[in-house]
Amino acid sequence: MYENAIGITTTVPVEIIYAAGRTPVDLNNIFVADPDSNGLVAYAEERGFPQSACAWTKGLYGVIHRYGIREVVGVVEGDCSNTFALCEILESEGITVHPFGYPSSRRPDDLSVAMDRFADRLGTTLAAADAVKPRLDAIRAIAGDVYRLAGEGRVNSGDLFGALLNTSDFFGDPDRCRRDLEAIRDKAAAEPADRQWIRLSCAGVPTIVTDLWQQFEEMGARFVDHEVPRQFALLDGIGRDMVDTYLRYTYPYDVFTRIRDVTAEAERRGVVGLVHYVQSFCHRMIEDRLWRERVGLPILTLEADRPGRVDERTRTRMEAFIERLM
Repeated sequence: MYENAIGITTTVPVEIIYAAGRTPVDLNNIFVADPDSNGLVAYAEERGFPQSACAWTKGLYGVIHRYGIREVVGVVEGDCSNTFALCEILESEGITVHPFGYPSSRRPDDLSVAMDRFADRLGTTLAAADAVKPRLDAIRAIAGDVYRLAGEGRVNSGDLFGALLNTSDFFGDPDRCRRDLEAIRDKAAAEPADRQWIRLSCAGVPTIVTDLWQQFEEMGARFVDHEVPRQFALLDGIGRDMVDTYLRYTYPYDVFTRIRDVTAEAERRGVVGLVHYVQSFCHRMIEDRLWRERVGLPILTLEADRPGRVDERTRTRMEAFIERLM
């Protein structure tokens, strides 16, 4: 499965990878789905990664070696501050690293140049990637259908999260991704609309906690928006050219744009509370203050380190938050 793979550390212009005849593989999705995800973290620590480093970074390193992935795209601008160091370690170990960055200027010309360089490195062109995009956009549109149905309370929190998140690489198999999304959409469309749930939104990087959505649903709360997975799905870019699409993708850019996006979606979807998930040892933890100052909703900030289930202390905080919203 991974012989023709290029691992990605976050969402990148996957159209370029597909246009090059290669298979994008989101390393994050493999990490959290691995039955021994903590073992992947431990492997990185055995190889010299500090215990105080982000578990996501260590997990990605473990995935690359366990699954024999020999090429990786490292997003060195517009993502995790640890990625640059991770790429240096990988290069020292003989892994081919293709750097890509989302220019902080957010100028169309600058992003076009970055994409052209990335395409050239993989032996293709931005025009070829634009030709691939309609096929992927058709699948993103199905994810958009799932997102619309979620706004009516028809999609459980975990299904919505997965449906949006898996568009980051389309499983490396767009036809399979289409089938999976169609199954989620058709199942949801057959459900009655249900607005009795306490409607929540989640902001922040995808959680490392395995049963977070299930636990919230057992408390009577349902997530009708997952900020970062929704951005990975690039719903606002469907039908647009590559540069315009990835300029509309908010995650790599400033936190103020992200806050405006989440706030607008919360208002449209009748959200009554926001969960801000932060990963231990991540620089984005510092931004929690800005979310609290600007969102205008009750906020529960949850922090976790390693993969695992919701612990008792976190569950107690979740219960108190839900009681506050009732």
